[in-house]
Amino acid sequence: MLVRSLELVDFRNYAATQLEFVAGTTAIVGDNGQGKTNLAESLAYLATLESFRGAPVDALIRNGTDTAIIRAQVVHDDGRELLIEAEINRNGRNRVMINRQRLARTRELLGVIRVSVFSPDDLALIKQGPGERRRLMDETLVALAVKNDALRLEIDRIIKQRNSLLKQCGGRINDDLAFTLDVWDSKLAQVGEQLGYARATLIARLAPMVLEAYEQLAGVLTPVELVYEPAWRNGGLLAALAAARHDDVRRQSSTVGPHRDDLEIWLNGLPARTHASQGEQRSLALALRLAAHRLVADKVGTPPILVLDDVLSELDVSRATALLANLPVGQVLITTASPLPAEAQPDRVLRISHGTVVS
Repeated sequence: MLVRSLELVDFRNYAATQLEFVAGTTAIVGDNGQGKTNLAESLAYLATLESFRGAPVDALIRNGTDTAIIRAQVVHDDGRELLIEAEINRNGRNRVMINRQRLARTRELLGVIRVSVFSPDDLALIKQGPGERRRLMDETLVALAVKNDALRLEIDRIIKQRNSLLKQCGGRINDDLAFTLDVWDSKLAQVGEQLGYARATLIARLAPMVLEAYEQLAGVLTPVELVYEPAWRNGGLLAALAAARHDDVRRQSSTVGPHRDDLEIWLNGLPARTHASQGEQRSLALALRLAAHRLVADKVGTPPILVLDDVLSELDVSRATALLANLPVGQVLITTASPLPAEAQPDRVLRISHGTVVS
């Protein structure tokens, strides 16, 4: 799979621009604040229908306009050519079309194009709380199989309904509320067990690949462990919800379930979040992204487009060189405000200035 061209209209700081890409590595260079990350964000949006920066819809649309358009020409390995268009509106009525045919639901676009992104913000995968690590697991599951998106959305819906009921309780519960809570507990247990199993299976497959990727970046074999063992999986989620009910009613919130799980990351037998150096944490985050990218490539039979957004400047020389020497096969986009190292050897270089391709 490769993206042949990308057109942006009123997306972020792009009024109207079009870029042509090559099958190998394209370097996108320019000073800070010119729109390099915006470009990477637009491409990733087509894969996930979300901003990898966590930006709201309004932030994606250029100031003074109400609609942004992302249009990409994609060629699949079997020779199929697809024109993918996403229209983002401030009123929330977004539209997606493939070959000029509107999709009934925008989320039908998931899986049509796959993009892996690594950015400096990914340091949060190691340093911050569990939310980013849950997001990594679930985004990887969706990239592996689109059906997992429905599973994730269903859990979000159930948790929202359950929390609403807990707030109605006001810290106290009667028989009617208890009965309704039993219903939601049963639904959450059924779907949550599925997601827990999927996450556990994913981490078992991902762990050796992260170890390999980290060794390639660091240049030395270093023990790296990924541990996904939420306590509720030992006796089942339904039993855990029953045990937590008193606390849930008191706090008016669901305290147990896949929405509260964490992925523990250990380096040299110590928790990476608190004991790894900044350089080690950055390399671990990159190893996680590269491993997920390779796992998806192996599973679906074609590599996602890999976007390295301003990554080289965040790595020391040896690790940047190691990254470039071990880039996976497929289409790669590298954005940078710094001079490209000689090892990069891009097949094409595009220069961005003020939301415009200048060379």
